[in-house]
Amino acid sequence: MRITINGIPGSGKGTISRYLAKKFRLKHYDIGEMRREMAKKEGMSIWNLNKLGEKEAWTDRLVDNFQKKLRKKENILVDGRLAWHFIPNSIKILLTVKPETGAKRIMKSRRKEEKYRNIKEGAKAVKERIQSDIRRYKKYYKIKNLYDLKNYDIIIDTSYLTIKKMNSLIFRMIRNYK
Repeated sequence: MRITINGIPGSGKGTISRYLAKKFRLKHYDIGEMRREMAKKEGMSIWNLNKLGEKEAWTDRLVDNFQKKLRKKENILVDGRLAWHFIPNSIKILLTVKPETGAKRIMKSRRKEEKYRNIKEGAKAVKERIQSDIRRYKKYYKIKNLYDLKNYDIIIDTSYLTIKKMNSLIFRMIRNYK
């Protein structure tokens, strides 16, 4: 089994990925974490790495080439913006969320580089990050919109779901999908 998950920032992508990997006994690859580590090594925030990526392809190519190698592996879950693109023979999941809800969740998380003064600032940052992702992937891969629903098998708006409900719903959907 191969599962790929993309999601709007704050949609619960990391949370559901860890849950599903454990539940289905899959090797979990967190591309966002790889990018955060890359940013840290470069002495910058993930936001700055994304902005740099709009001009310099190497910021994406490293993790993208890694994902391409995963398409032949079995029993994996890849949590990343373009995982669905690089691993097309997977169950492709998209998680959406209202930017304000995503910002609230990010504010509650422990990510040091993603702190906001208030929800309005956080929602603005989420929207800017989405646009940065869209610009980069359009430029490098001719993908018009990585959040286009036609690219996914399962689409869930997590705005009003608790973690428990989200986990249960997606688990059932994947079992039924197979």
